[in-house]
Amino acid sequence: MRLLERLWLFLKFLVNSLFFWQYLPAAFVYSYKRDRAERLYLPKATSESVITPGKLLQAKPTERGAYFYFEQAELELYFLTPDFVRVNWFPGLPAIPYAIACGNWDAVETTLENRGNDWMIASDALKITIGLDGRLTFYHETGQVIREELPPQRQGTRWIHPANLQSAEHIYGLGERASSINLRGAKDTPPTSKTYQMWNYDPGNIYRPGVDPMYICIPVYLGLHNLGSYLIFYENYCRAEFTFSEQAIANFENGSLRYYIAIGEPPQLIERYTQLTGRAPLPPHWTLGYHQSRWGYRTQDKVRQEVNLFQTHDLPLSAIHLDIDCQVKNRAFTIDPKRFPNLRNFIQELAELGVRCIAINNPGIKYSRQSNLFLEGQIINAFCTYPNGELIIAPVWAGKTVFPDFTNPDVRTWWSQQFAYLLKVGIAGVWNDMNEPSVFVIWGDPTLPLVAQHNLEGKKGDHRQAHNLYGLLENQAVYEGMRQYQPQKRPFIVARSGWAGLQRYAWTWTGDIVSTWEALRQTIATIVGLGLSGIPYSGSDIGGFLGNPDAELYLRWFQMATFSMFYRTHCAISVLPRAPWSYGEPYLSIMRRFLQLRYQLMPYFYTLAWEAREKGYPPVRPLFWLDWTNQSLWDVDDAFCLGNALLVCPIMHPKERSRLICLPKGYWYNFWDDAMVEGGTVIELEASLEQIPLLVKAGSILPMEDNEQLTLHLYPPIEGESEGCLYSDAGDGYGESRLDQFYLIRNQQDLELTWKQQGTYDFPYQDVRLQVHGVSVQQAWVDGQEVIMQGQQLPCHSFRQVRFSFED
Repeated sequence: MRLLERLWLFLKFLVNSLFFWQYLPAAFVYSYKRDRAERLYLPKATSESVITPGKLLQAKPTERGAYFYFEQAELELYFLTPDFVRVNWFPGLPAIPYAIACGNWDAVETTLENRGNDWMIASDALKITIGLDGRLTFYHETGQVIREELPPQRQGTRWIHPANLQSAEHIYGLGERASSINLRGAKDTPPTSKTYQMWNYDPGNIYRPGVDPMYICIPVYLGLHNLGSYLIFYENYCRAEFTFSEQAIANFENGSLRYYIAIGEPPQLIERYTQLTGRAPLPPHWTLGYHQSRWGYRTQDKVRQEVNLFQTHDLPLSAIHLDIDCQVKNRAFTIDPKRFPNLRNFIQELAELGVRCIAINNPGIKYSRQSNLFLEGQIINAFCTYPNGELIIAPVWAGKTVFPDFTNPDVRTWWSQQFAYLLKVGIAGVWNDMNEPSVFVIWGDPTLPLVAQHNLEGKKGDHRQAHNLYGLLENQAVYEGMRQYQPQKRPFIVARSGWAGLQRYAWTWTGDIVSTWEALRQTIATIVGLGLSGIPYSGSDIGGFLGNPDAELYLRWFQMATFSMFYRTHCAISVLPRAPWSYGEPYLSIMRRFLQLRYQLMPYFYTLAWEAREKGYPPVRPLFWLDWTNQSLWDVDDAFCLGNALLVCPIMHPKERSRLICLPKGYWYNFWDDAMVEGGTVIELEASLEQIPLLVKAGSILPMEDNEQLTLHLYPPIEGESEGCLYSDAGDGYGESRLDQFYLIRNQQDLELTWKQQGTYDFPYQDVRLQVHGVSVQQAWVDGQEVIMQGQQLPCHSFRQVRFSFED
């Protein structure tokens, strides 16, 4: 039955895509050859006994931790920081450190104590007890138990790692998931066992909420319970399965059991994880604007027409994306010169309108002796093969296709070189698609055979080890190529697949989701989960990829996406064209206002991007980020925070004109009318078609710009102090920068704003306008001199301190 279901879905997909007869024979041949090769070369399954570590025999201190000898295993505890430890069980094939970005850590002092029934190792922030049977318990410095692990189990090459979960414990992360934000299940569903696969996977045009696995699987999760929170990252890229019920069980088919655990509050955990695996570089400023895309532009004239319609409708646009229909028969590294004559001039024409051009690229290379790229790859042995040396040939969009082995550093270098001409003609970014890697099949897994041979930095291995790394290493190659050929520009890459460390190279999006209200709601949980997995830049296809959303669904999706980092409309070739003007009025005018709001908020978005580079914080955050002790926030996945200043409450149901929201602690201003509400409660907010509920945290200093005029919107705290900052630079490149820090103090009927500046980049605005919200300003003084207010606004130049007196 499962085979028939797969066959039906495949046929439906190809018929809808108008490519049925072209790909069916090759997909059948490939599926048959893959299965035959796996039967021939994969080791036969055996029933091996389960081995536990046995009894602890000996322990000895090391420079940064301790080493423990058990009867059947060995254990190393290695402190990277006082609150962050690496746990390494032996034996097992160690991972190649593709995910690791930081190898130098400051010294950590630890103590090792034999307590008779167990051992304890401790730093200033973290205590770990090591049971005589191999169980580990992690304590906060105050003595509270943060995590309890049972003895790991080894079965042949497989490692099984169980840990007890508290009854109310919530789990977040694991990369990209079509799940509730809490991976143990939403609070209004009965407790069940939830299982998630670690195997990057293309769900095709059947991607709906609940599908698993997805394009980006990362073995990292954050645990949150009454006593604290922790983060665990497994440095193992082999296929695995994570199950959450009363226990959290990580089950890896191969490789070593090496993992990292940090304890602390959620922001601190993400900071530690991204310190280890790397932080996203600062993107070009323009990438934070609006992107338009469609599978179906096909010609230069169609792209020009689309861009001109943005001009006609007075809609800002930062980038347009070219899908595979713009290529020569869907071949990698091509843009059809017949349909895009004089590409360099056309890209320059777009650039003069402020629009950049992004080109798609797939990792497969057309299997053809008429292709120089194919011949070059054969000469350097770039392509994956079966164990007998035969090239793996599988159908993808270009037809019969071969696949570079990105685990070979020489192949990555060769791949990097292919981008030189595209960059030279002005392509501003690269869109890496189909890089799970994905192929067309009739049955079975739509990827390369498990026996596909890989270099793995000279260590040799097969696709069981390399699969989850494939997209990550392709993105690395593209990033390095862009840095090499445009050293004065920051690369922009958006990728469908990757692994831990993807944030160092690329953005991502939520893939080919259907166009439904349920999918809109799913998008928030998926984006938040990606952020908690270290990936700060993600978004969705506005309106969904597959289907024809009605006007209200597209509008509500558009309003939500205005506050995501990657702001792009995209859709399938088989659906109706989709753009802000597609549904006429009043929808066009509403979306124009949201587009304008996005560009007004660009100083805030850019500062959040700087914060992501400096600390690893995801700009799109769960509500519990601001108030993690409030359990009512732990399951909220229909709202999110954009930074710490904005709380975004999208509308998720048709004809909905109000919604409930559970607020974090503190006080909040309504962005639209300045009405104040107290946090820590559930409130109902109005939501006309023209607006979605949008709140600003009291104490925020929100930078916005309009016509190159900067306005600092001051939302006074109820009492005490708050602060905000503004990051500025040239918007691209690696030159000078500056950070402007603002401190806001409320004293009864006075409000003081102090400005401190650092950095050598010139302040990019001629003057500053201060806009005070929530109180009625009576007088103002700039550096001690009384000035005249313009209502609630104060235009001024550079200052050290501004003081306002007001009435509540």
